[in-house]
Amino acid sequence: MSLWGKDLDRKSLSSLKGKKCVDTLIIGGGIAGMTALYYLKEYPDICLVDASLVGEGVTKNTTGKLTFLQNTIYSDLEKNIDYDTAVSYFKSQKVAIELAKEIIEKEKIDSHLEKVESFVFTNKESEIKKIQQESDFLKKQGIEVKQGSLPLKVPYLSAISVSDTYVFHPILYINHLKKMLQDKIYEHTKITKIKRKNGKYICYGKNLEITATKVIVACHYPFFFFPFCLPLKSHIEKSYIVARKVEKNPKVSAINVTNPSISVRFYEDESGVYEICLSSSHKTSKNQDDYKNFKNVKRIFTIKEEDIVSIWSNVDIITDDKLPYIGFIKKNLYIATGFNTWGMTNGILSGFLLSRAIRGEKMPYQDLFLIKRSNIYQVKNFFPNLIGSAISFIGSKKRNKEWYKENLQFTKKNGKSIAIYNDKNGKKHIVYTTCPHMGCSLLFNEKEKTWDCPCHSSRYTIDGECIKGPSTKDITYRE
Repeated sequence: MSLWGKDLDRKSLSSLKGKKCVDTLIIGGGIAGMTALYYLKEYPDICLVDASLVGEGVTKNTTGKLTFLQNTIYSDLEKNIDYDTAVSYFKSQKVAIELAKEIIEKEKIDSHLEKVESFVFTNKESEIKKIQQESDFLKKQGIEVKQGSLPLKVPYLSAISVSDTYVFHPILYINHLKKMLQDKIYEHTKITKIKRKNGKYICYGKNLEITATKVIVACHYPFFFFPFCLPLKSHIEKSYIVARKVEKNPKVSAINVTNPSISVRFYEDESGVYEICLSSSHKTSKNQDDYKNFKNVKRIFTIKEEDIVSIWSNVDIITDDKLPYIGFIKKNLYIATGFNTWGMTNGILSGFLLSRAIRGEKMPYQDLFLIKRSNIYQVKNFFPNLIGSAISFIGSKKRNKEWYKENLQFTKKNGKSIAIYNDKNGKKHIVYTTCPHMGCSLLFNEKEKTWDCPCHSSRYTIDGECIKGPSTKDITYRE
């Protein structure tokens, strides 16, 4: 469980069955969906549905940073698209931070919001120039940038830092909004299909049919392929996180320039101070030995086993041009996805932007986050994404299972592949090992005891319940 997961409000709200008609439906109760609902709270005819508990998806697995210093994104955008795009994205992230502060302060949300100094650093000679370019860009925007020492025990050659960035507890933020807006939220209500009919959207689930004029799809990875075709515009990146107890909170956060990411922040509450260490990020089609990757995080940060409080992993959608997709797919159907490891700023921002669109107002940054945008990134990466998807699919089928350390048995039953896991108490957990989404073979995450899809990051419990999309079906084995 993540450090934040222990604080998740697990008191479930009502689920929804049968037929319901609303003006606006929000699908997904993460940071984006819940923020959109907050901004639309005065709407009398609106509801949000989540397949599980709100906040239990990717939001609870983030590191909880609210920062505009994001690797070297601005100099990259300036180089590969243009200067105006870089400036626009910079301004959007500054707006997102102000929105987050405004909500937290106005609603008196005790989310441990803390101002910190943020660093970007590198341990490679070849990347020092990139850091300098990022510094130059930020200075042009009126940001004070310091060149100095990194107050962390990780190797580095060069580092820059900025102030006016923040960290917070994302689940305490979600919990507060859940309590505020509970009469508009349905939990354990899974949408599996959307159809357009007579100018309305019919959203289907098990024993469920919701008719809505406007729909926001705010789940991490959309459960439909067409018309969005996200697998051809992005890839999935997985990261590994370890939280340990420490003596002091230096009030800093940091991240290195390029992959594999090395990221750190600190969190403090009445029980003590915690250092949250992230590393070993990689495409999900590669390097899927979770045990080894968690071990690597402990090595990089010299973490002792006895100091560990929590370990968990997270997945992020990395778009080709490193910009999120926020806006409409077709009339009255909106989406927010592809936050590129910066889900807290972009999730809160997208909730605000899409609430404007629902009201019929002009959406700020509409052209920047345009769903149907086209640029050199996308042209350049179309075939690599296509080939990468194929490699992920084929590779999942050929995966040598001998690297597993756990008691796992793979076999076939009635022509279908299954796996049998014997836990430490001798109980058998049997699941189908083919992902229902697009047919990739699932991999067992030995540390977190989940079944994970290497193609599009669907995730299932040890007994096969789907806990993260884009898949909408379970893999539980039944005789």
